[in-house]
Amino acid sequence: MTASLSSSHRSRDTRGADHGVVERSRLQPLPALDPRPPLHLVAPEGQLQVHTAPYRGSFGTVLSQALRSAGLGSRVGVAQFLKGGVAQGPEAALTLCDRMTWMRPAVMECLSQPASASLPSTIEAVEAIWLVCRAHLACGDLDQLVLDELGLAIALGYLDEEDVRASLEARPGSMDVIITGTSIPESLMGLADQVTELRRGF
Repeated sequence: MTASLSSSHRSRDTRGADHGVVERSRLQPLPALDPRPPLHLVAPEGQLQVHTAPYRGSFGTVLSQALRSAGLGSRVGVAQFLKGGVAQGPEAALTLCDRMTWMRPAVMECLSQPASASLPSTIEAVEAIWLVCRAHLACGDLDQLVLDELGLAIALGYLDEEDVRASLEARPGSMDVIITGTSIPESLMGLADQVTELRRGF
């Protein structure tokens, strides 16, 4: 019967010889290292992003990103201020991926005319969407809020620019806000951390 010894079965004499070699070579032990300080986690910081284009209908990419975020567990709100056609309103908002709320005004058409040419009920329907968004911005209960065609809603007179700007400035630092569409006011552009401009249509 044949047996082999692994390195863990080396004799005491061999280990003693190894120790002697180390002593003769005058190797010095390494100094003890100071323990590293623990990592400090920073609070998440949200961004205000603007996605603008010279044409309406540039919303698809942002919606895809919002769906992906919701699918990964983020709390997401999507508000389309001028897209009607489904008589939705805040009370009938859709829920997607169990984490994303999608709102449109309770009107039966997409809005392109100025507020001065619209019915009072139409103006109230757009304002109702904004009131919900403003509440989210104030309490910070979402991880991401998409405001589609917000700039055009301001330009057409449905929303007040100063009210919108003040709400965006006061938003919680951890919330991502994405503004999409045409006619983004300079006052909102100045708040943006990132601006993406699409220069050509389809």
